[in-house]
Order: sequence, then structure tokens, then C-alpha cells
Amino acid sequence: MLLFFENAEAGGQLEEPLADSVRTALSSAIANSAPPVPEFASVDSRLAYLRWLTASNDMLRRYKRDLDSRTEFLQTVWYEAKRAGLDVNLVLGLIQVESAFRKFAVSVVGARGYMQIMPFWSRLIGDGDVAKLFHMQTNLRFGCVILRHYLDRENGNLFMALGRYNGSRGKAEYPNAVLGAAAKWGYRNS
Repeated sequence: MLLFFENAEAGGQLEEPLADSVRTALSSAIANSAPPVPEFASVDSRLAYLRWLTASNDMLRRYKRDLDSRTEFLQTVWYEAKRAGLDVNLVLGLIQVESAFRKFAVSVVGARGYMQIMPFWSRLIGDGDVAKLFHMQTNLRFGCVILRHYLDRENGNLFMALGRYNGSRGKAEYPNAVLGAAAKWGYRNS
């Protein structure tokens, strides 16, 4: 199998020391490999999901041509974002900026996959297998868990959390790019 690696324009998250309790919590958050099957509390929530899926599928067509792969990708993004308590459209905006939806994107600093996960995360909270960062659900789960971690560290300050995610904390260019892309997916920063 031939793998095609394209450079991504992502910055580099900085490896920071993690308290054992934080490392354990993050490891636990990525450990459950349940399949991303949507569950709904009501018919209205299911209909809202289906409307989102249809609209997002149309928008994603320029990046992913195959309907089945688009649907699987969007279902997984939805599942992992909801699981981490994140807005799905924010996560789509982040993925668009980080990798332009390229599964095998690799940045100049070595970040990998859709959400441009730095390899050190695999050692800190995973099993150390960096190759798994190219697996769709693994990459999306890591990215969502890491973004949630940064949001918690920044006390809900999305601007600072996005900067930390990119390794550009305190600088406006990256958070503004992600928020701009997320708005096109339907994200409303409230």
C-alpha cells in the first residue's frame, strides 16, 4: 500500500508536563473505542442531526468525493465532538484549517492526520503507536479530547484554547482562521 503524505500548514502543539491525574483522565478519554453510532433523545434531535448531515455532506463534497466516505467521516466527527462536549461545526472548521480534510497530512513539525496531532500525544496518553494517528476515529478522538483539555485549561476561553492547540497561544491568526472556517460550517460563537 502506498501512502501519500502532503504537508499541512499546522503549527506545533507544545509538549507540556501533565499531572498524573490529567494524563490518566486523557488516557481514559481516548481508550473507549466504541463505534460512532448516533443516539438521539427525541425525533427532533434526530431530524436536526439529519439536516446537519445533509448540509455538511454537500459542503464536504469538494474535499471528499465519495458519498460513503463523507458520511462516515461526518458521522465520526459528530460522534467524537459530541463525546468531548464540543461544537461539531467548530471541529469541522479546525479540521479544515489544520489539514484541509486530508487523512495523511503531515505538517513540517510532524503533526499528523485530520486534526494534526503531534506524535508526543501518542506517547503521553495513547499506546505510543504514532501510525494510529492516521486512523480516522483515533485521530478525531485525540483531536477532540486535546481541544477539550485545552478549553478546560483555559477556563473556557476558546481563543486561548485554539492558540494552545496550534502552538500559537495569544496570537490571533490561527484562532481567527478556525473561527472563520467554523462559521462557514454553521458555528456560532456564543
